[in-house]
Amino acid sequence: MTDGSGWGIVSTVRSPAPDILRFVAYHLDLGVDRMHIYLDEPNSKAFDALVRHPKVDVQTCDDAFWVSRKRERPERHQNRQTANASFTYRKTNLNWLAHIDMDEFLWTDRPIPQQLTDVPDHIPAVRVRPIEAVGGGTDLYKAYLPKTPHRDALVQSLYPRYGAFVLGGFFSHLQGKLIVRTGLKKLSFRIHNLFQEKTLLPCKFELPGLELCHRHAPDWEHFKAHLRFRLARGSYQPGMSLNVPRERGGMNMNELLSWIEAEGGMGGLRAFFDEISGADPDVRTRLEQHDLIRHRPLDLDEKVRKHFPGSD
Repeated sequence: MTDGSGWGIVSTVRSPAPDILRFVAYHLDLGVDRMHIYLDEPNSKAFDALVRHPKVDVQTCDDAFWVSRKRERPERHQNRQTANASFTYRKTNLNWLAHIDMDEFLWTDRPIPQQLTDVPDHIPAVRVRPIEAVGGGTDLYKAYLPKTPHRDALVQSLYPRYGAFVLGGFFSHLQGKLIVRTGLKKLSFRIHNLFQEKTLLPCKFELPGLELCHRHAPDWEHFKAHLRFRLARGSYQPGMSLNVPRERGGMNMNELLSWIEAEGGMGGLRAFFDEISGADPDVRTRLEQHDLIRHRPLDLDEKVRKHFPGSD
């Protein structure tokens, strides 16, 4: 990679070393020019593997790190993520920088640099829409449903019990993530958006064939293990926006999941997971009938062996 060329990814991660290495190895195999990885807590096994790779810049975000940045450590992990992304953007020599999470994997039908050459010069960023993992640990994903007058009715027909409460039929975000053109002044990242001089930038440009495989809840055990954190401080925390308007009986995910658990306990939550994830065979059949299943084999362990041999 030469100065002023290529594309990179920035991510602030907090997971066991094998999961971090899978995320990094996958994108190295995809052809990324630079991975900027911020370890949200010390992780010597991940650090020792990553620091040896010539395309990876890894930082441990300990107390000394935040002192060196001349700022207090942000309390919320979302703010730490966007702070690190904005800092990396200001110092990068890449042409494009993507800010994605560790459970998100870019997927494309042709090399990303080729696709980025199609972006008009005045466009500040490319929005990459998510596809969401089907429950059960498969290589299958549910397709993104664009907002149309018929989307809500389709979602309710696919997920008859809970579809009326879940935006677009997804557990997590529909906004997707951004690959951002570098060189813009006074730019700051949010999780799904960009601000320039405190003004929200319109980022609606999309490239066909470029997707974000979101492994938000790939199986029941994963969903259950992350539920309490997500309800308290993560993507299901109190105060998030409603999935549908209140006048139509809408609740945000915190309210919905709390209600389901109060009424049906863990069994109720499992039924919710099975329906919305597509693990339920009847739901899977309906998704297939509407051509809403995508096969996206990531081959993560194979790519770790290729890019980080001997790390296990």
